[in-house]
Amino acid sequence: MVDRSKKLAAFFFENAGGHQPVRDWILRLTIEDRKLVGRDIQKVEFGWPIGLPYCRSLGGGLWEVRSDLTDGKIGRVIFCVARNRMVLLHGFIKKTQKTPPRDLQLALKRMKEVE
Repeated sequence: MVDRSKKLAAFFFENAGGHQPVRDWILRLTIEDRKLVGRDIQKVEFGWPIGLPYCRSLGGGLWEVRSDLTDGKIGRVIFCVARNRMVLLHGFIKKTQKTPPRDLQLALKRMKEVE
């Protein structure tokens, strides 16, 4: 029998003002890209622990969901695992080979708020 339960349920990080930055970022994407990002987050939720090509450790407790979007774009959602939950911290379109330090620092700052 196939286990169809979530191993790690996803939750959006919410700042002190009640905003959910990753949710807002996803909603600014095209409908097709939203579906791709959502599908990849779902793969991590149901397949955790999961590795490449869908998920990769960034170190320091941060992980990334890797999404190939339309028009050759590359989307990333950085998350951490806190209290057995996948907390979606930061989403962005990747334009360089390496994850920009500014994006990592923002995700780390948000992770500290979650913990």
